[in-house]
Amino acid sequence: MNHNIDSSVLNYLRSLTLLCVEDNITTQLIYGSLFEKLVKKVIFANNGKDGYQKFCSNEIDLIISDYAMPVLNGIEMIKKIRALDNDIPIILVSAIQDVDVIVQALQLNVNNFLKKPVVTTDVMKAVENVSKLLIANNYLKEQREKKIQELEKKEKYNSYQEDLAFSKELNILRNDFYYQMIDSGYEALIDFFYKPLDVLSGDAYSARKINDSKTFYFIADGMGKGLSASLSSILITSYINHIVDKMGKDFSLYDLIESSMDYIKPILLDEEALSLDLVVIDYKDLEMEYAKFAMPPSLIQSIDNKVISIKSNNPPLSKYTTDFFTSRMDISSITKFLFYSDGVVENSTRNSDMPYANFIENDFLASFTKDELREKILWKINAQEDDMTFIFINRLSLRDHERHITKSFQSNMNALDEANEWYSDIWNDISSDYKLSYNAGIVFSELFMNAFEHGSLGLDAATKNRLLSEDKYFTTLEELQKDCTKEIEVTIDIIKYNSSRYITTSIKDEGSGFDTQILSEIFRNRRNFNGRGVYISRQSSLGIYYNSTGTNVLFLHKIDDEA
Repeated sequence: MNHNIDSSVLNYLRSLTLLCVEDNITTQLIYGSLFEKLVKKVIFANNGKDGYQKFCSNEIDLIISDYAMPVLNGIEMIKKIRALDNDIPIILVSAIQDVDVIVQALQLNVNNFLKKPVVTTDVMKAVENVSKLLIANNYLKEQREKKIQELEKKEKYNSYQEDLAFSKELNILRNDFYYQMIDSGYEALIDFFYKPLDVLSGDAYSARKINDSKTFYFIADGMGKGLSASLSSILITSYINHIVDKMGKDFSLYDLIESSMDYIKPILLDEEALSLDLVVIDYKDLEMEYAKFAMPPSLIQSIDNKVISIKSNNPPLSKYTTDFFTSRMDISSITKFLFYSDGVVENSTRNSDMPYANFIENDFLASFTKDELREKILWKINAQEDDMTFIFINRLSLRDHERHITKSFQSNMNALDEANEWYSDIWNDISSDYKLSYNAGIVFSELFMNAFEHGSLGLDAATKNRLLSEDKYFTTLEELQKDCTKEIEVTIDIIKYNSSRYITTSIKDEGSGFDTQILSEIFRNRRNFNGRGVYISRQSSLGIYYNSTGTNVLFLHKIDDEA
C-alpha cells in the first residue's frame, strides 16, 4: 500500500529507519501495517523517555511522535532531541488543538502536524512530504560537499601554481652575491631584504658582478597593484639580466637603460609606469654611477657618519618616456649604502601618525648590518602594507679597527683543537657573554673544519658523506693530512660602531675553492642539502660571507657595550 507515492520517494523511503513514539497499542499496529514494507526499519517507543533513549541508541532518519504520553510528552522529548540534532524531520500527532502546543512545536522546528485519530492517507502524505524534504536536503548537502571538494581542489591547484610562480620569480631575481662579499682589496658586505606582500610581487631586484671591482644593483617597483604591475617588474628584470649577461665586461649603464627602455615601453599599458633604481658601484675607481626613476631617495653614509640623500634624477618610466639621465659621484669616503623600494618607507608606524619615511635615516645610521635595519623597520611599522625590498652595503675596509689579530694554522687534525682553543681564549678576553662566545665558537669550529677538509684536503661533500657511511672518514683525514703543507689563516677584527663592537672573523684556506653560487641552494633547501653546517653557522652569527672563489669566509658577531 503506497497511496500513490512517487516512485523516487518510495525508493528513498526504503533506505530510512523510522522511529514511532506512541503509547497507544492500536495506533502502533496502524503504523506497523503502514510502514512495515515502506521503510527499511521501524522502531517503536512507548513514551517520550523511551523514544529519546531509542533515538540516542539508533541511527534514526525520521520521527513520528504522539504529543500526550506518560513519563515524558512529545514536546519535552523533542526538546531533548533538538539539543542533539536540529535537522532530523519530526511529525507530531496530537488530539489537543492547543495554540500553545502548536507554537512550541513550531519553535522546535517540527516539520508536520497530524490530528488524532490518525487518518492513514494523512499520515502517508506527511511522511511523503518530509521524505521529499530529506531528499532535497541530501541533494543540497551533496552539492555543497561537491562544491567544497572542487574549491579545495582548485585551492590546491592555485596554491601549486602560486608556488611555481614564486619559484620562477626567485629564479628571475639574479643575485651574484648570495652570502658573498666584495673582497678584491675593497672588503664590503652586501645584504638583501626581499619581502613580497603577495605571492606575485610588484618588486623585483638583481645584483650582478660585472668584474672583480665593479657591481651592478637593480630594484624595480611596478607602480600600481596586482598582476599587471608584477609582470612589468618581472619582465624588465628578466630582460636586464639577459643584457647584463650579454654585455659581460663591456658593460655600459647607459646602453643597458637604453636597450631596456626600447624593450619595455611597447609592453607597458597607457596608465602603467615603473619606478627603477639602476646603480653601478666601482670599488676600484671609487665611483658610483646611477639612474633613479621616481624611486625614494637612496641613502649613503660618509666616513664621518653623515647621511646623504640621493634623489631621483628621472621621472617614472612609462611608454611615453623619451630620454633619461645618469649621474656619477665620488664614493671614496662612503662607508654604507641603502637602496630600497617605496614599500619600505610608506608603511604607517606603531606609535606615530607619520610614515616610516620619517625614521629611515636615523635607523640606517644606527644599523651596522642588514639584520639590524630589518629589525628596526619591522618593529616600527604597524603591518606590512606593500612589497618591501632593500639592498644594504657596508664597506668594512673603511672602518677603524680597534684590534686586528692574525694567526696561521697547519692543516692537520691537531691544529683543529689548537685553533678552537686559541679562538675561545680570544673570545674570553673580548666578552663575558657566555652564550655569545659559545655561538661564535660553534661557527668558528664548523667553518674552520670546512676549510680543513674541503679546502686544504680537497674533500667534496659527496666523498665526505660516503666516507662517513663507510666509517672511514677520520682514517682518510689522517692519511690525507700527511702530505698536506697548506695553511689556514684566521683573522679577527674588532670594529667599534656607535655603542657596540662588531667582531669579524675570517678563515682563509689555500684550497681551490668552490662555486659560491651553490650557497643559494643551501639556504633554499637546507633540509636536503649537504651544506647544513653552513646554514647552522648563519643561524649562530649576524652573517657569513664568502669571497668570490670560496677560499675565504667571514662571519660577524655583535657585542653591546655597557653604557
